[in-house]
Amino acid sequence: MRQVNYAAMSNQELKRYFLEHRDDETALQAYLDRRKQQSLRIITRVGDPDFDQKIQAAIQQKLQQAES
Repeated sequence: MRQVNYAAMSNQELKRYFLEHRDDETALQAYLDRRKQQSLRIITRVGDPDFDQKIQAAIQQKLQQAES
């Protein structure tokens, strides 16, 4: 059996690999570890007077990152 370098895979590649190799417990653990490391940033809270502006700015930032 060949060794798989999970660290060299992008998030999307690792997810796709795991979905194609569901019996690979090491791939599942690598995927879960990576997801756990990615923190969720709080953009705004309900009731914030700048709620709409902050949401729109976050969306724009994501779109720019996707284009890069």
